[in-house]
Amino acid sequence: MELRRVVAVYGVLWREGRFLLVREAAAGEFPGVWRLPGGGVAHAEHPEHAVVRTVARQTGLAVTVTRLRAVTADVTIQGDDEVALHTDRLAFELSVRDGTLRDAPDGPTDEARWVTPAEASRLPLTPFSAELLGLPVTPLPAGARRPAEPLPPADPDRRLRFGAYGLVTDPAGRVLLTQIADGYPGAGRWHLPGGGTDHGEQPTTGLLRELVEEGGQLGRVVELLGVDNLHNPAALGPEGRPLDWHGVRVIYRVLVDVPTDAVVTESAGGSTAKAGWFTPAEAADLPLTGIAASAIGQLTR
Repeated sequence: MELRRVVAVYGVLWREGRFLLVREAAAGEFPGVWRLPGGGVAHAEHPEHAVVRTVARQTGLAVTVTRLRAVTADVTIQGDDEVALHTDRLAFELSVRDGTLRDAPDGPTDEARWVTPAEASRLPLTPFSAELLGLPVTPLPAGARRPAEPLPPADPDRRLRFGAYGLVTDPAGRVLLTQIADGYPGAGRWHLPGGGTDHGEQPTTGLLRELVEEGGQLGRVVELLGVDNLHNPAALGPEGRPLDWHGVRVIYRVLVDVPTDAVVTESAGGSTAKAGWFTPAEAADLPLTGIAASAIGQLTR
């Protein structure tokens, strides 16, 4: 079975006690089923740009991203058990900036509607939409899902990497950082602990696993901070040839209540040279990756 991955984004919009839902069209994955507006992230596209684009296409509304609300993942089997498709789903809280609500009969959805929670509970809802809205998750009836179209062949020169990273601190306010090993993009720079999630793995599970592998620490996730987007059209890594990499990286606040000496374990996979605890002042003098510098800057705001 082939393992494939995609990233999808969705918008949560509220107005006078109602939230916005769209209905899947006949050509959609779940015809007649309601869900949050949104759709797939294109290669190299920032997830925030993708949610603005897809919500506008499906509802006619120009929106602004307020914050990243939730991140989850699921796996579905596509076409005669040939492909296991892992979808990382990001839900953003949005505010309406302009526009008039309209339907989109020629797209993946055919109706948009403001509904109360009580009204939504009587509609067939995709499970991830119900979960994100805090509504009861009801299994969809048998046959609700339309047979998926075959996925296009994977581009051998493109890579999508979904990662979860942590702004990891201890009770003394120190920050845990990891140094990128030689042979990897950004070698020598200090980075946030974390990395790519495995197929079928939830982002917080992957982050806590990486925290043990890269730093030898047991932590707890306390807050979702945001999402970072990285596109490198010619990244040179262990593959030995330039590849067009698109990285979507969600960032969490993580606390290590009982810190120990930072130790890189063998299971880290060779991409991490070493790890260490630093005060924010000490970290400011290190050669940091962009995502690490941005996250650490939030500690001093």
